[in-house]
Parts: sequence; structure tokens; C-alpha cells
Amino acid sequence: MSSTPLSTSPLAGLIDALGSGAVRVVDLTQPLSERTPILQLPEPFVNAPGLTRHEISKFDDRGPAWAWSWLEIGEHVGTHFDAPIHWITGRDGEDVASVPPGRLVGPAVVIDKSAEASADPDYLLTVDDVRALEAEHGPLPQGGWLLLRTGWDARAGDQEAFLNVEHGRSRTPGPDAECARWLAQESPIVGFGVETVGTDAGSAAAFDPPFPAHSHLLGAGKYGITQLANLAQLPPTGAIVVVAPLRLVDGTGSPARVLALVPGG
Repeated sequence: MSSTPLSTSPLAGLIDALGSGAVRVVDLTQPLSERTPILQLPEPFVNAPGLTRHEISKFDDRGPAWAWSWLEIGEHVGTHFDAPIHWITGRDGEDVASVPPGRLVGPAVVIDKSAEASADPDYLLTVDDVRALEAEHGPLPQGGWLLLRTGWDARAGDQEAFLNVEHGRSRTPGPDAECARWLAQESPIVGFGVETVGTDAGSAAAFDPPFPAHSHLLGAGKYGITQLANLAQLPPTGAIVVVAPLRLVDGTGSPARVLALVPGG
């Protein structure tokens, strides 16, 4: 296989831009700790565990020169990636390890509905909202990610505020059923990302189908990323997102580090 000298390759310009600050790296990942908010399902459903750290050694007789732990954690905790096999509609699809790496890097489009979600925590994204974004900034890109900014990342340090449960139901924003179907079946994106605990709205259990973002997107072989941070630092278009879950065999999901490359200045 022939090679191109780095100095003349397309990557050389990116390296220069990163060094000069013309391109910045924005971390879209929430810190992962024992205090990270986790989804709470009602009985009789079983909930995933949050992060628990079990010490193996810490500069002691068990390991005098090193410290390390083993981790107990659910696949869908913190900023995480949803693979198609997470949902019954995608059960015959890809696990996390099978996702082509090229689908984990792509253009990001940010739709800002933070004002709407602040006024109404049950705000639902519609197809008309997305089409209005396209009218202003151009069509959704092939192989791209649509990221829904709601301002919910500001709540991520407080489980009660983050889940926002009232009268037994979580009041959090997300797409309506038709928008979820349209994103899955008619749009060119490969994935949908949110700042909330899941890609569906808190009211989505009552939709048709229930939890349509999971049902439609994962059933179509597309992906989700949740509990994102710092979407306010991204432009509506022009950023590149890098989603890096563990390459977990048979994984329905994985905690992930999510980064964005954005124009500097």
C-alpha cells in the first residue's frame, strides 16, 4: 500500500490547525463517577448499576508500585453509546464491537432548543423543527450526527434535577414519535445525540410506538449517544464529532468519550 508523506497529506492541515488553535477540541463527555446520574426504571423492571470502583491495589502489599481498580458499571451509564442490539427492533443488528469505525466519526449538526426546554421540560422536537434548521443551515449531512441541545447538561451534577421526576414520570425533552421515525427512515444521519439520560423524551413510554427514538433509530441500524455536555460550544454546522465507545463484543452499549473538532477563534 502506498503512503503519502504527512507534510503533504490532508492530515497535515488538521495537525497545523490544532497546533495553531484554528481548530479546537471540545469534550462533549460528562465526567463519569460514582455520582453520575443513572436512569431509574419503575418496578418490575431491573435497573442498571451506576459506577462502583473496587480497589485491587494502591501502592501497598497487593501491588507496591501501582494502583488500579476493577469497575462495576452498566453499559448505559453516563455519556454512552447505544448500539442497535440495545432494542428489540434492532436485536439482529450490530453490537458495539461491530459498528464500522467510519460511522463513529462524522459531521455534527446541532439543533438548539434550550430556550424551549427551559420553558417546557416536556418539549418535543418535531420534523418541522429539523426542516427549519435545514432551511437556515442546509440539509442534514450524509453520515452525520444530529445533536439536540436543550441545556440539560447543566443539571448533570444533580440526579434529582437531571431525571426531573414529577408524579412518577420523568419530565425531560426529546423527539416526538414522527420526528424519531423521520430521522431513522428518511434522514441521512447515522446517529442522534442528546444531553438527557436517554435519546427519548421522558414522556415517550406513552408514545406510539413507545420510546420511538430507540425503536426507530436502533431498528434502522442507527445509533444514539446520551448525556452529552458542552453542546453550547458547537456551531450549528461545521463541527466534526468523534464517538469512542469501548469495542465491546456483544455490547448493547458502552460508556463513551465523545469529542468534537470545531473552528477556533
